[in-house]
Amino acid sequence: MSSFQLSSLPTYSTASSSRLQSLYADISRQKHSNPTSYQSNVSWWRTTLEEIVSKGWQQHTTDKLVLHADQSLPESLRYEGTGKPLCLGTVIAELASTRALIPLTQFLSTAQSVYDPGWLPYRIASYVIGKPLWWALQQLSIVESDEGGHEGDAERWKRVKGDYVVLDLVERAAEHVLAKQRSQAASLADTLYNFDAFRTEFADSALPDVVLSDVDLRVLVKYLERDKRVIVSEKEVIKFVESNLSEPSEITAVDHGVLELKTAVAGLQSQVDNITSKIESCTEKASAALRQKHKDLALSYVRSRKQLQDLLRQRLGSLENLQSTLMSVEAAANDIQIMSTYKSSTTTLRTLLAHPSLQRETVEQTLDALASASADAREVDDAIRVGGELAIADAGLEMGDDELEAELAALVAEGEAEQREKQDAERVRRIQEERDREPRREDVAIPGRQAVMEAI
Repeated sequence: MSSFQLSSLPTYSTASSSRLQSLYADISRQKHSNPTSYQSNVSWWRTTLEEIVSKGWQQHTTDKLVLHADQSLPESLRYEGTGKPLCLGTVIAELASTRALIPLTQFLSTAQSVYDPGWLPYRIASYVIGKPLWWALQQLSIVESDEGGHEGDAERWKRVKGDYVVLDLVERAAEHVLAKQRSQAASLADTLYNFDAFRTEFADSALPDVVLSDVDLRVLVKYLERDKRVIVSEKEVIKFVESNLSEPSEITAVDHGVLELKTAVAGLQSQVDNITSKIESCTEKASAALRQKHKDLALSYVRSRKQLQDLLRQRLGSLENLQSTLMSVEAAANDIQIMSTYKSSTTTLRTLLAHPSLQRETVEQTLDALASASADAREVDDAIRVGGELAIADAGLEMGDDELEAELAALVAEGEAEQREKQDAERVRRIQEERDREPRREDVAIPGRQAVMEAI
């Protein structure tokens, strides 16, 4: 891993030289003297290590979900101006204690979910009862002791070296796999894989721009089965299931049969593609031989093509029969599921109909009571309405249609009169403004009289 590769990571490109020097230094003593800075540094290293693993930049391995913590890791992280990190032992121990990193062998062998609050595969329950967690981890050599700041990096590496599953990367890969599976699952055969088919389908789509190794895929299968509960597996059979099922699913004889048929169909399809490619190649070679006047060679290619075409017809016939059989088996399996659903629905409906509230006598009584209550409500409403009308009549407030129309006409006339008054006031205002803008007659006449008197 080169400094150029490291500098392309966001964690490096956004960090100053002084910041990188502090990150590469031994941070073990900060855990107690400066916990805030310690956690910040550990978080930076967690992001960096996840990026390095997911991009496949580890040396001597093709794994993308597993961190291989050995003596070569610090050397591979050597960076210009800072040297190699002196804190990785501390960082890995801290990440292991928080389950960001999980020892590979324990991840694959433990039946308990990693999300269980009590899940610590490296903790022996009888050994740590009544003991502080950190002390227990120290005794199990998972983290360094409180005096770890006094021991060298080599000693700390002895405690933590090994292979670790990077949980965050596994979670991301699982989400991508499930999204792809949901988009294409349409039949029973689409939910069944052997390990080779699982690799072919998901190895290059679980994480961007990389291909997962077999170790990664086995980690992923374990996570999907134990922690997400979306698959069940048995030896080499992998089956996707609904995660909200009330009863745990299992691999059935039907599943084995469907998977065998699916595998056979895939194998025949591969043969058909290969034969088709060979036929095309023979055709091209025969044409080239004819152009070069090599008639015998061209006939040989034509003869080979004829044999391949005969073989192709046989394989296509077998493929058609297998595909038809597979569809029939899937249809029968779906019919079983449909009938099972019908049976369950019938049982549920009968249970509901058996409820005392839905018995015929109870229903009739309830409906009769409802009709009676509705009639009482109508009577009360009618009584209130009639009483209100009588009260209005007694008070002399009841008005005929002619009186209502006369009152409406009066309101209209009143509105029109107010509108005329507003218009008249507006005209008077405009006339007054025009008069104010004209010169006054006295100002024009005075100079005329003065001239006459002077003339006299």
